[in-house]
Amino acid sequence: MPRVVLYQPEIPPNTGNVARSCAATASELHLIEPLGFEISDRTLKRAGLDYWPWVPLHRHADWEAFQQHRSARGGRLLALSRHASHSYHRTVYRTDDWLLFGRESDGLPPELLAEADASLTIPMRGSVENGGGVRSLNLSVAVGVVLFEALRQLDGDGDGPGPEDA
Repeated sequence: MPRVVLYQPEIPPNTGNVARSCAATASELHLIEPLGFEISDRTLKRAGLDYWPWVPLHRHADWEAFQQHRSARGGRLLALSRHASHSYHRTVYRTDDWLLFGRESDGLPPELLAEADASLTIPMRGSVENGGGVRSLNLSVAVGVVLFEALRQLDGDGDGPGPEDA
């Protein structure tokens, strides 16, 4: 199952919403400190609702601690960035992938992008680069888009037969 990694998240409701997606998909959530909030922050808990007990949560003191953990477990590090050129939906995902997302204010530092096995982007027709006004997607939306694409590929159609098979 791909793992979600948030590098120094800053906004509690975003992290709470990501946690809810992780609970719904039984995906691990890795938080790399420092965080821009207290883990006990009520807005974080409100966004995650009562799903926190079902979130496989891992906290890492810093980037180096995370990298040691990841190295011990194996798997590719896939970094998401608006500056990447390879689209997330053209990637073939593996069960041991680590999906790395950056801070809400400024994304991932270039030195972290350089450490990734691949850098992926979510194409946006209305992006600044395409003449529009959108710089990036909300963190929790971006995580949902990429995580569910990875799971779609790995699980096929999802949870079993559809209505047409009934």
